[in-house]
Amino acid sequence: MCSVFYTTNLKLHRGLKIIGNEVPEYLQMIEKHGYLCIRILDKNPICAEMRINMRKKEQLMTRTVVVWLGALLCCALWGSAFPCIKIGYQLFEIPSGATATQILFAGCRFTLAGILAIIIGSVLNHRILVPKKTSWGKIAKLCMLQTVAQYLFFYIGLANTSGVKASIIEGVNVFISILVASLIFHQERLTTRKMAGCLIGFAGVVLVNITGGIDMAFTFTGDGFIVLSTIAYAFSSVMIKRYSQGENPVTLSGYQFVLGGLIMVICGLLMGGRLEVITPAGIAMLLYLAVISAVAYSLWGILLKYNPVSRVTVFGFMNPVFGVILSAIFLKESDNVGIICVVALALVCAGIYIVNKKQNTGEA
Repeated sequence: MCSVFYTTNLKLHRGLKIIGNEVPEYLQMIEKHGYLCIRILDKNPICAEMRINMRKKEQLMTRTVVVWLGALLCCALWGSAFPCIKIGYQLFEIPSGATATQILFAGCRFTLAGILAIIIGSVLNHRILVPKKTSWGKIAKLCMLQTVAQYLFFYIGLANTSGVKASIIEGVNVFISILVASLIFHQERLTTRKMAGCLIGFAGVVLVNITGGIDMAFTFTGDGFIVLSTIAYAFSSVMIKRYSQGENPVTLSGYQFVLGGLIMVICGLLMGGRLEVITPAGIAMLLYLAVISAVAYSLWGILLKYNPVSRVTVFGFMNPVFGVILSAIFLKESDNVGIICVVALALVCAGIYIVNKKQNTGEA
């Protein structure tokens, strides 16, 4: 047995007890010279220190302030993608109805995002991120759901329905994610508090998108494809949570983006898509969109690794709210921002708070 002493304070001691309900067997809490210390009991001190570091990271990533700030940062980045994609289409002179070219554009964006995620992750981990042989199957499943299926169905569906209907249908992905996590993968309990919070948040999504009524007609290649896109996103979120327990979330995100992006590039080219106008400004915007995906999806995956799916995915209701606000700033669409947007934001925040309040009271 070896013993290593780490001076700490009562707050850290309580934090360890909160995470594991009790101090793990390889730790011993003792008082020495007036300080509360952690005594590591392990035959291998390196393994013991690794466990301590993992506990500290888990403690950090499950803190309410970290979850809220991290998730809101992801949603703000994704929200900025709404106006930036429109600007990108203008810079590359992509018509609004050119679905094949839009898919090609998205494929280039995600391929670059994957490369950036791998580079950034390698720098932060001080080693090149390379998947294990057993990881490629997981990466393939994620890329087909999170990148290929989600965005192919989304772009084709968007070409055959209105943006308002597509945005509202996409808002259902939070419900589906929680249902999949609870009823299919049994990762958490389905509670009335979670569903009530989701309903309130979804009401905010509907409110921020409806300004002059909505066409209730349903088309499979339009609305139906958006629904399929939403289902693909929901399953990918739950699978990221599941796979990241034994994998690096950044590695999963990076390589699935590269693989999925290349598939989308091929699909876009086969469908007749072409990027004929290429300018420095357009390339800069494409790189920014790639950075958005690399940072947001990697951080989202890390949050999902350490927290219940419902606690993280409920923040997805903020995406359209950020989209409206940032579109008003960058695209001068100020007509969409008013008292309705403020009320929608309040509803979304209330929904997020209700879903997350359960975690603070110790419910499962």
